[in-house]
Amino acid sequence: MSSDIEIAQAAKLKRISEIAHQRLGVPEEHLEPYGHFKAKLSLEYLESLENRPAGKLILVTAISPTPAGEGKTTTTVGLGDALNRIGKRAMICLREPSLGPVFGMKGGAAGGGYSQVVPMEDINLHFTGDFSAIALANNLLAAMIDNHIHHGNELGFDLRRITWKRVVDMNDRALREIVVSLGGPGNGFPRQDGFDIVVASEVMAIFCLANSLADLKERLGKIVVGYTREQKPILARELKAHGAMTVLLKDALKPNLVQTLENNPAFIHGGPFANIAHGCNSVIATRAALKLADYVVTEAGFGADLGAEKFVDIKCRKSGLRPAAVVIVATVRALKYHGGVDLKSVNIENLEALEKGIANLERHVNNVRNHYGLPCVVSINHFSYDTDREIELLKKRMAHHHAPVVLARHWAQGGKGAEEVARAVINLIDTTPANFRFVYEEGATLWDKVNAIATKIYGASEVTADSKIRSQIKKLQEDGYGGYPVCVAKTQYSFSTDAQLRGAPSGHVINVREVRLAAGAEFVVMVCGDIMTMPGLPKLPSACKIDLDDSGKVVGLF
Repeated sequence: MSSDIEIAQAAKLKRISEIAHQRLGVPEEHLEPYGHFKAKLSLEYLESLENRPAGKLILVTAISPTPAGEGKTTTTVGLGDALNRIGKRAMICLREPSLGPVFGMKGGAAGGGYSQVVPMEDINLHFTGDFSAIALANNLLAAMIDNHIHHGNELGFDLRRITWKRVVDMNDRALREIVVSLGGPGNGFPRQDGFDIVVASEVMAIFCLANSLADLKERLGKIVVGYTREQKPILARELKAHGAMTVLLKDALKPNLVQTLENNPAFIHGGPFANIAHGCNSVIATRAALKLADYVVTEAGFGADLGAEKFVDIKCRKSGLRPAAVVIVATVRALKYHGGVDLKSVNIENLEALEKGIANLERHVNNVRNHYGLPCVVSINHFSYDTDREIELLKKRMAHHHAPVVLARHWAQGGKGAEEVARAVINLIDTTPANFRFVYEEGATLWDKVNAIATKIYGASEVTADSKIRSQIKKLQEDGYGGYPVCVAKTQYSFSTDAQLRGAPSGHVINVREVRLAAGAEFVVMVCGDIMTMPGLPKLPSACKIDLDDSGKVVGLF
């Protein structure tokens, strides 16, 4: 079987101008090409779509991720292609890949097998430069903070209470905690600082939640970058940084148009991680797609406890978007892993482990149906190792959950292999109206919000925090930020904060160890467990395999 990159390199791509005009009806003057196969759509054109009716939104999420793999992005692409194959006018909306995982161990975010978005190499590497623009805007603000302090500190920054970090789009653990401004008076005042990965930047969150350039600028100005000795917040607009930041982001805010292997249109725009941010593609891209197609398939990062919860409680709450249906992706291999099987043995039939691991899927289905109020389909990403007895057991165990279980073979067959999933989703939309609801009310306190997520969605018994963290949460509440949604940052591998706790643990404790205000994005981040906002590389990173061959072709990229 060919590798993902070999399949992508052998694909017959159409010029993006042809995709835009023939499939979406976008006039050429509103298309800004980046080469032959990718382009941005002008914001002026997107504004002209405002009065068009919106299509139906389909959210793809998954069970808790495992090393055995689930295939959420692959399913999103395959489902989009399948919907087009059965005669529906559909497009997909994905997040942009971060270079950290690309050169680390998770991989890219362009799908796999015969369900990919292309040009895969461009998408997984620099693409159209959006991440670079976000990093530059973030780091411009950081530079202006230290420059302001160096030139007299008129705003009264307390050097111990500067909250704004620098970012880089790479996994680099050495940058988590650093000291800046060493070398004498000419270099500023030495202080402790640190780096996050670009996807964890509040600028990324703002970028993905903004609905216009004006809204983007307004939100950037509201960023709290530090505090005075009297603990008065200092905003980016007080540094007069938000205008220049918006200039750096003005082109990046335009959605990126590419195509699938089957030449169907796809927006890829924005890219926060769902374990440390809200994990959804941009509001601008999703809204535009809904005006250009009858069905839009989008994904939220990691499992339904993280990405889907934040999609509901942050993205939907802020944008007014409402999914018509949800697809929950799983593999038999991953469910056996959740049942306690070692990774080396997931390809061997094991009904006992499968039955035990199905508990993870059941909880995700329960959360989607009963806490988010959304009808769902379970899509089993098929592997050749799956046995008939395993599939039969899975369908039998899920029968009473009112969520159809459908086998999908899109990795090997492209859209054709996901047609059954597509028909099941359309039937669900046509016959089962959504009863959409949030996990918590906007008027609840910040503490009650994180407690609702932990107890309802994670199955935890309680939320804990030391007195310092509780005081910070109380102060945020008193300072007027209590109406903001909560964005929980925790491991993606478990419902708990222990990555090794598989299946569907209950009664565990969620400890909040850090609180971060994202005033521009308008949410409060609760950092739980030992999750890092700057990941590290593994012992043998993927970067060791990525190279150019003698002909200049990229090799080793998945």
